[in-house]
Amino acid sequence: MSKNSSPEASGPTPAVPFATTLHVRDHCLCLHAQRAARALARRFDEALRPAGLKSGQFSLLISLNRPEPPTLGSVARLLAMDRTTLTANLKPLERDGLLTLVRDETDRRARRLVLTDRGRAVLAHAAPIWTATHEAIEAELGAGEADRLRAGLDRLL
Repeated sequence: MSKNSSPEASGPTPAVPFATTLHVRDHCLCLHAQRAARALARRFDEALRPAGLKSGQFSLLISLNRPEPPTLGSVARLLAMDRTTLTANLKPLERDGLLTLVRDETDRRARRLVLTDRGRAVLAHAAPIWTATHEAIEAELGAGEADRLRAGLDRLL
């Protein structure tokens, strides 16, 4: 908490009514999105286990599957990650030989992320698993619901 918003007041600490707790539980978009994201991640983590990946690692690897290797910055923007977090998430994948970082030939300050042959093989194993899992989840949501959900979430970006 910042110094200006500190609850340091003289007198008793005000209580937040339990009704507020219930209202937040039932209406908070952030809470609902976080809970759904964790549930989806667990489901994809379990499905992708045979490929040796977690859902976040799959998302990162699939974001590298482009005609030209992307820059670190473009992947960070796509995944809505800061560069420090992205770099930390890249390290185990690089250590496992799934990707390499190379200097951009035209801009020596930029680094590009390149899938290795091993990375492409892992991605080729994981992609059909992701597809089947994704189709099952969309079917559970019902006709058109996944498209509406994606559109609503995209409006918040």
